[in-house]
Amino acid sequence: MIGAPPDGARVVVVGNEKGGSGKSTIAMHLAVALLKSGKRVATLDLDARQGTLSRFVDNRRRAAERAPGLPLPEHGIVERSAAGDRDMAEMDERARFTAALDAARARHDFVVIDTPGSDTFLSQLAHSHADVIVTPINDSFIDLDVIALVDGESLEILRPSHYAVLVWEQKKQRAKRDRRAIDWIVLRNRLSHLDARNKRQIGQVLAKLARRLGFRIAGGFSERVVFRELFLKGLTLLDVREPGAGVDLNMSHVAARAELADLMAALGLTEDGVAAEAGAS
Repeated sequence: MIGAPPDGARVVVVGNEKGGSGKSTIAMHLAVALLKSGKRVATLDLDARQGTLSRFVDNRRRAAERAPGLPLPEHGIVERSAAGDRDMAEMDERARFTAALDAARARHDFVVIDTPGSDTFLSQLAHSHADVIVTPINDSFIDLDVIALVDGESLEILRPSHYAVLVWEQKKQRAKRDRRAIDWIVLRNRLSHLDARNKRQIGQVLAKLARRLGFRIAGGFSERVVFRELFLKGLTLLDVREPGAGVDLNMSHVAARAELADLMAALGLTEDGVAAEAGAS
């Protein structure tokens, strides 16, 4: 469980080597949920080129001018090195990432890190320092391919794929460095209300993979327009009732807040009533 940090800041890495899986949306909702439960939270964006989480935070900062009750994380960006030599670039990125992470951990209870949708050295570093890895995947076999190669006829697992190998390697790095374990959680994100057969098949394959690769499974968010609208406003589902937020609660919000409540419960963010607040209609 994510829970409260036992001895210093807990590092939560939202990662997946495929774009469009909802990483930044999940990262922001986790950060805000933790803030609303009274925790001190920092966010780090390692995908400076795309910068989705950074724009989310900027939008939220502007929203906070109209609605002062909106909590804000302390946000930082770690950019990729411009050095042409690979060894020099990795040395530079390691130094800048370590400095940013150490500074964030010194002042906060949680550090939520958003990573690029590709295999970069910065992403590897973040995964190796994670206490919790949250991997949202769209509920399709196309997206499942980043975790494992699956036989199209039998649905048998042929072998772990590139991202699962990355997580496994970083788990070993973490254990070697400080003998800590990493809790890996895979979210079934952007669930469709249709195609029940496909959803059942993915569920079956994920259950096998969870046993084989050592991750937990949690439900994420359905595909909803509301998330794109909230992004532009710098808001999360936990903010729609804030005075000055300028959002009228509708049935789509209610359904999405119920999903958020289930997600927070699965991640262990329930001790301070966050899940109860998320699920309130």
